[in-house]
Amino acid sequence: MTLAWFARVMLVLAVAAGAAACGKKNEYAAPPPPKVTVAAPVEQEVTSYFESTGNTASVNAVDLVARVQGFVQAISYNDGDFVKQGTSLFTIEPEPYKLKVDAAKASVTSAKANLVQAQAEYQRQADLITRQVSTQANYDKALAQRDSTQADVQSAQANEQQAEINLGYTDVTAPFDGVVTARQVSIGQLVGANSATSLATIVQLDPIWVNFTASERDVQRVKATLAGQGLTRAQLTSLPVEIGLQTETGYPHKGKLDYVAPNVDPSTGTLAIRAVLPNANRALLPGYFVRVRVPMQTRPALLVPDVAIGSDQGGRYVLVVNKDNVVEQRKVEPGQLVGDLRVIDNGLAKDDRVVVGGIMRAIPGEKVDAEQQSAPAAK
Repeated sequence: MTLAWFARVMLVLAVAAGAAACGKKNEYAAPPPPKVTVAAPVEQEVTSYFESTGNTASVNAVDLVARVQGFVQAISYNDGDFVKQGTSLFTIEPEPYKLKVDAAKASVTSAKANLVQAQAEYQRQADLITRQVSTQANYDKALAQRDSTQADVQSAQANEQQAEINLGYTDVTAPFDGVVTARQVSIGQLVGANSATSLATIVQLDPIWVNFTASERDVQRVKATLAGQGLTRAQLTSLPVEIGLQTETGYPHKGKLDYVAPNVDPSTGTLAIRAVLPNANRALLPGYFVRVRVPMQTRPALLVPDVAIGSDQGGRYVLVVNKDNVVEQRKVEPGQLVGDLRVIDNGLAKDDRVVVGGIMRAIPGEKVDAEQQSAPAAK
């Protein structure tokens, strides 16, 4: 067996193998459908809310002023102290006003003594004139003197009361529980010389107000909701209010409606609303910017993960997988956010299979390999 013969045999085998390969058909094998995760909408009761933003404000904030003239004798608090109602804060030298009280009391005593004498003289003249021993002129004079001394007593008593009031003004006390700001005067400073001198400001922090507004459209929507529940305007103050700071999750602070304005402001088209909240730990300070929500009604609803909702020029939509495992784009009307889930007000049925995972692989009109999972409940 020569080398040349071996080469011819190998050539024949190669040609035969090529011919056999050319006899097979080339066929296209389609890739498998993409895998996506689907879930049915969550059915549960949800509470609808009116939501707004607002600012906290103190229920009471008062400038403490000197209502009498004098030198500041004592300052009985530290700047920023929380004080109870009636706590003495400033003392304006009381001695001159104590002397005026003493003088006024002496005037009352003198006027009463004069009245006793005038009353006795009047009584004598009244007795004499009945016996026709005295003249009408003497009787009239005694009567006038008695009435005049009575007026003197009343005037002296009024002066005494005014002196007592001025003496009370020398002790500036807290009109309510609150925090006192930094003092604006010093010990020994003359205050009240020409006008009322501002001494400090006291701010009440518990309870605290939250002021917010509602647009005209929101007002009409809320009124329709409340009317459906049979609530009147007078019952609005029974509605609870929930407050959250910008740095907080959720709405941890609870209160209730306190005031609703009787008219919409035509310059802004909004209605002023106020809530009142307990604030014993003083977590809220006047001037905070806060988130506000008022629960309106509880109703059954369908919810889907918020990430499952897309948007285009036609509005908001979700992707659903039909019974043939073909993706459909479904227009929906989303509502409020509840945890990580979004309420769908219109556009979904409870047995729809919504694409919640692999959304980028789900193309409307194309088949998918759908894996069913249970959607988590809203928190």
